[in-house]
Amino acid sequence: MSRRRELMHQQKKLGEAREIVSAMKSLAFMESRRLARFLAVQRQVVRTMENAAADFLKFHPGYLEQPRSEASAQRQIFLLLGSERGFCGNFNESLLEALDEREGHPQTPDVIACGQKLYSRLEEHPRLITGLAGAAVLDEVPAALNGLVETLTELQRGDREITVSALFHDPEQDQVVTRELLPPFQKLPEAQVPVSHPPQINLAPREFLLALVDQYLFAALHEMLYVSLMAENQQRMQHLEGAVRYLDQNLDDLQRRGNQLRQEEITEEIEVILLSAKSLVPRRGE
Repeated sequence: MSRRRELMHQQKKLGEAREIVSAMKSLAFMESRRLARFLAVQRQVVRTMENAAADFLKFHPGYLEQPRSEASAQRQIFLLLGSERGFCGNFNESLLEALDEREGHPQTPDVIACGQKLYSRLEEHPRLITGLAGAAVLDEVPAALNGLVETLTELQRGDREITVSALFHDPEQDQVVTRELLPPFQKLPEAQVPVSHPPQINLAPREFLLALVDQYLFAALHEMLYVSLMAENQQRMQHLEGAVRYLDQNLDDLQRRGNQLRQEEITEEIEVILLSAKSLVPRRGE
């Protein structure tokens, strides 16, 4: 009886763990559905700004070409968008592998780690600038965005010119991608409709471009945070789905072992009853 009671206790604990893991998977699914709506709108905002920049630069190309320092004097920075929470498989490990591919190059980039789980793995990195809190859910994206903007703004005030590239997961490509942020507008989409006349603007061209760059960087960072969080939740769902299957297999195994022990107990009880009944049968001559 004690062995079966122990199995029942273990089965109860695994059942409770399965309920928790299943609830976490459901939350990740709901978060992905919420993100999908916001991400679609944010992508449209970014594409609209890129089209506006393409139209502007077609007629004012010289305003983006500014005197640049030598490549060796530029400070290259990689912004890594990792996870704030765990249970998302090799999400952060993939980012670290992509970063390792840059090691050993003539100019190793400095690193900004966004996300506590990622930052904890990079604390000893010799080129780490800082670690920032990421977004665990959609509602935390604005706070994470403000932290990124403040950090990049402070770095731009330094003496050296900086180039910034972001490394993050893209669920559509199912891999870690690299996107250049600074200098801006390096890869603009081709115009869908031929433009024959320059756009009408109410500001001086340089003033307009500076304002557009500020708004574009803010919108692009916003989009990348949404994309990264979407990929994180999708990987979390896959990871937790595997955990649910593993727990189900263990619960089934415990159920079979419990049934087997119960059958053995029943058999032992029947044998005891038969032996007791046999001892009560009167012998001949008595």
